[in-house]
Amino acid sequence: MTTRSKRWNGKFENLPTEFLKAVLARMGDYGDRVQFSLVTGGPEPAYQVINADEKKIAFDGSHHLLRVEGDEFSGTNVSAVFSTEQVKAAIAGMAPVTAGGKATKAVRSTGTRASAARLEEQCAAQRYEYFRNHRQSLPAGIAGHTEEITTLMKQGKSVEEAFDEVVRKYF
Repeated sequence: MTTRSKRWNGKFENLPTEFLKAVLARMGDYGDRVQFSLVTGGPEPAYQVINADEKKIAFDGSHHLLRVEGDEFSGTNVSAVFSTEQVKAAIAGMAPVTAGGKATKAVRSTGTRASAARLEEQCAAQRYEYFRNHRQSLPAGIAGHTEEITTLMKQGKSVEEAFDEVVRKYF
C-alpha cells in the first residue's frame, strides 16, 4: 500500500493549475510578482504578492488574506520570486520556469495541435504584456515584426531577447 502526501512539495511546476489561476487573479489586483511559503502545510501553499513599491500582501492556500506571524516568508522558508509571465507560462503548461523575475522561455512543444496552439497563445500573451509595459521605449513600427518575434520566442529566446533582437536588426 502506497501512501501519498497531500502536502505541496515546494516545486513551482507542481502547483495545480486552478490554484495558479487564483494566484494570478490576486496578482492582477495587488502586484506583479509572487513568492510561495515553503513551510505552510497542505496541498497549496501560502503566498505573498509583491507590488512595484515592494509592498507585500499575504494569502493562505485558500486565497484569503493572511496575517503573517513568524518567518514563513523569509530566508529559506520562501520560494524564489515569480513574475506574472512566469505564472501564466506555468498555467499554460510551458516549462521551465526560471526564478528571479526574468522572462520565461517558451520551450516545450510536443508536436500536437493543442500544444502548438498553447505555445502560440503563450507567445502572444507574453508579447502583448511586454509591448504594453515597454510601449514608450519601443520603435513605432515594431508591431510589423510580430511574426519574427514569435519565431524567436519559439526558438527559446525570452520575450525581452526577441524584442531586443528585432529592434537591433531593423531599427
